[in-house]
Amino acid sequence: MKRERLSFLADNTHYTERFAYYVGRRCAAATIRDVAKELHLDWHAVKDLEKQYMRAQLAKVGTPGPKAIGIDEISIRKGHTYRIVVSDLIRERPIWFGGEDRSEKSMAMFYDWLGEKKTQGIRLAVMDMWKPFRNVTNECAPRAAILFDKFHIMRHLGKALDEVRKSEYRRLSGRDRSYIKGQKYTLLSRRENLTLDGRKALKKLLAANNRLNRAYLLKESFGQLWDYETEGWARRFFDNWRASLKWQRLQPYERFAEMIERHWDGIAAYCKPENKVSLGFVEGLNNKIRVIQRRAYGLRDEEYLRLKILTCMLPPL
Repeated sequence: MKRERLSFLADNTHYTERFAYYVGRRCAAATIRDVAKELHLDWHAVKDLEKQYMRAQLAKVGTPGPKAIGIDEISIRKGHTYRIVVSDLIRERPIWFGGEDRSEKSMAMFYDWLGEKKTQGIRLAVMDMWKPFRNVTNECAPRAAILFDKFHIMRHLGKALDEVRKSEYRRLSGRDRSYIKGQKYTLLSRRENLTLDGRKALKKLLAANNRLNRAYLLKESFGQLWDYETEGWARRFFDNWRASLKWQRLQPYERFAEMIERHWDGIAAYCKPENKVSLGFVEGLNNKIRVIQRRAYGLRDEEYLRLKILTCMLPPL
């Protein structure tokens, strides 16, 4: 007896391919549980149909040949379990999810997957300051300029500001301490993201503590570094910013400045016209991945997470 394969059927032969794609489109905006409840389907059936849909999305776009890539790691569970995500910064979509951790061996797996010919076509690699990523990229894609991601650098500066906040909280007592208590995220958030009450609390805090006020203003001003179009002007700005730390008693900021000095080449690279890419995409992708992980909380299917991340920026079928 011969069994005929019908092209309009999904991998699960109880459903058509058209229905599988409908389920996949619904799952892009809702959880598996909600879609299963809405369509009166089994949870596992919805998940399988969505995976088929996502594989079809990836098959349609094919294997990319990126000119500019973004490299980042994400934690997939507690205990420092990491995977690497690589994005095409020009097409603005993730193209690879994998590795076993964030080691050089795992990073090399991406370049092996991409192939030597396409790897040699990479002209720019944006990453954090993690040394294994830089080492493997320099070895496998020697023509690529290394650029350190602005948002990771600003996160380091945010941690330095938080260290100043903690030291002030330990140093003070009574009413002076009460201004600082519970204001961590008010201090670390961007001013435009604060509510009206948050802005009032921030204003009150900065008026009450001169050291925190200086640290906050220094953090806000540092973002101007990426506005300069020549390395000379960017360097002059950084040297002036670093000089302004003198006599401020802000040791976490001094350590941050030393870190920037050590990694200056990867920061100054952004000043070159050929390296101007949208760094906002990297941060936007990180936020989208966090949403995906919250929705998929408790799922141990790593292949499902991989498909969700790789298709999160693709157009629907």
